Amino acid sequence: MDATGVTQVEKTTPWDLHLSALENQSLEAMRLINELRVRDSLKTQFLSNISHDLRTPLTAIVTHAEILRDGMLGEINDQQRRSIDGIIAGGRQVLNMVNEILTYAKGSANQLDLVISEFSLDDLIEQLRILNTSLLARKNLEFSMSVESGLPLLRADRQKIAHILGNLLGNAIAFTPAGGRIWVKGELARRGDATELVLEVGDTGVGIAPEHHELIFREFAQVDASPSRAHHGTGLGLTIARQLVEVHGGRIWLESEPGRGSRFFFSLPSSYLAL
Repeated sequence: MDATGVTQVEKTTPWDLHLSALENQSLEAMRLINELRVRDSLKTQFLSNISHDLRTPLTAIVTHAEILRDGMLGEINDQQRRSIDGIIAGGRQVLNMVNEILTYAKGSANQLDLVISEFSLDDLIEQLRILNTSLLARKNLEFSMSVESGLPLLRADRQKIAHILGNLLGNAIAFTPAGGRIWVKGELARRGDATELVLEVGDTGVGIAPEHHELIFREFAQVDASPSRAHHGTGLGLTIARQLVEVHGGRIWLESEPGRGSRFFFSLPSSYLAL
């Protein structure tokens, strides 16, 4: 009300309306973000719970099948043994997929802890080669390893480093045609003022188009996601590899082109070397 006793009506400008609309949009965006965070947390918890619940019966199936195969409940014929071997192989494959989901869930929930021990990189790679001997032989793949001479022992999480290399090696075997070549290398390299250990898993396989280089590290992503795809899995192998590298403070990347094979690299800070 002014001096004449007339009530003054406050004018609403277009700018005020614009600010009000922006505030409402901001509040709605925050609500949606919080809702997505809650859903993501519930998804991670569900994956963790279901993985735990599936591991017990799957382990029991494999164990009882092995008891039958080994004749502990009576003699079996060759045809029965082959059938039981199929049950064991299928059960182990599903169990490995469940373990991958559980590892991914732990990584997403920041529950990956490092268990540090000293170990030889040469010995670890050789163990992985032995574990994959039958797969390499089945496709007549040449395997070679090259670790820098004089490289000290690693003081890191051996199981997680083996998991990273195992996932990368498994992909190399799966996507390399018969008669191809696969290799694993380890060497020290300079990055700026720091030294890091760089490990490489390479192959002469089908290769990956540059536009898919980021995609393949995403959760559940696969370049060929069709039901008829030749290679099946959870789509979590490289995501988990990235999680396990990053929990060590390292980085992971690749160099690849279609028809020219792939070279996956990951690094570990020099603090993980037992100098």
